[in-house]
Amino acid sequence: MAIVLTLLEIRLLGCLVEKEATTPENYPLSLNALTNACNQKTNRDPVMNLAESTVQSVVDGLVKKALIVPRSSAGGRVPKYAHRLRDRLRPEFDFSREELAPMCELMLRGPQTLNELRTRCARLHEYADFDELAAALKSLEQRPEGPYLKCLARGPGQKEARYAHLLAGELPAESEGVADEAAPRVANDETTRLSELELAVRSLRGEFEALSKRVEELFVAR
Repeated sequence: MAIVLTLLEIRLLGCLVEKEATTPENYPLSLNALTNACNQKTNRDPVMNLAESTVQSVVDGLVKKALIVPRSSAGGRVPKYAHRLRDRLRPEFDFSREELAPMCELMLRGPQTLNELRTRCARLHEYADFDELAAALKSLEQRPEGPYLKCLARGPGQKEARYAHLLAGELPAESEGVADEAAPRVANDETTRLSELELAVRSLRGEFEALSKRVEELFVAR
């Protein structure tokens, strides 16, 4: 894929897809609503505790990548945001409703079995039958600009194979086929802190590059 997303970018996009399907009357989402959705304690793994300023920084980055678009209603003063994962202007990120449901669940909860996806996707999209969900997963695995997900080998003690999204890039070899019980989990606070540090470093790098360019322009002017 041309675009590789960060952990926080994936969480934001997953929340927008979820709320569009489950609470359409409140969609698009304000910054406050999006922050609450990211920090929600149900249907999330890992649970996060993001500051609104952090969410705004991630939103700004996704707007630049054309994966989120600001929306304003008539007379509305608070900007709201919508995802662009069903946008024909971006074929590489244009998903059908059948494909978006499992992608959303994987973005919000991490790797899951086929049966888990079958149960959890029902709140996002009503499939005609089990085969329709299986066809959507196969499509996501075989998209020419993808793949967008991967079926992981069964690990020790696992009865079923699990699916994982690839929006953050190819999975490390050691993470495939490892049971959840055996895989060390990073504490939620530590995960959030690391993601926030990544954003801060990215911001500082941009400011440094802009300052260096300005200094160079001043020397040339002399």
